[in-house]
Amino acid sequence: MEALNGTTLLLLSGGMDSVAIAYWKRPRYALTIDYGQRAATAEARAAKKVCSSLGITHHKLSIDCSAIGVGDMAGRPSPAAAPTPEWWPFRNQMLATFAAVYAIRLGVSRVMIGTLKTDHIHADGTAQFIATMDNLLRLQEGSLRFVAPARGLTAAGLIRRSTIPSKILRWSHSCHVANHACGACRGRTKRQATWIELAGTKRKREAKLRP
Repeated sequence: MEALNGTTLLLLSGGMDSVAIAYWKRPRYALTIDYGQRAATAEARAAKKVCSSLGITHHKLSIDCSAIGVGDMAGRPSPAAAPTPEWWPFRNQMLATFAAVYAIRLGVSRVMIGTLKTDHIHADGTAQFIATMDNLLRLQEGSLRFVAPARGLTAAGLIRRSTIPSKILRWSHSCHVANHACGACRGRTKRQATWIELAGTKRKREAKLRP
């Protein structure tokens, strides 16, 4: 667990990954953006609770982009270009831009995003995208940095690295389609798979410790 970082604004969706990063990196600020996604209320609620527990100053920004959204998160059919059902075109680019504007207002120098190793299925989850956004923000006034500290980790690996207690992790909201867990979307299946992997790792560790 790291000390509070006063130079960083974390994009905190309220999902497992960003909640684990909040616990691990302890940014001074966290920003939750309601951009018109279907689970926005629950995401903001989870993010606020986590920040209150960790002493992180939480901000919420509402910019309704639902008119240009597609896929599960927007409640519309996915286009042919969609790599996954929840794909929202250029979502990370959009959110990174909004967060960068907000970061300037707060006077911080870094925007942090919760991208994982397994997010490479999306173009905006690749190392190349992170580097490109970092270069783009540095070119502009404010010379912000764009960082993804968990880029080399899986969801389970991040949770282990962060040492986040399960009590806090369970406050997260990982459903893509509703403010109450649907149990069927890719967000929920990923969450379940992560818990199963963590439980298996724990059992293996305990087995090694037995005499």
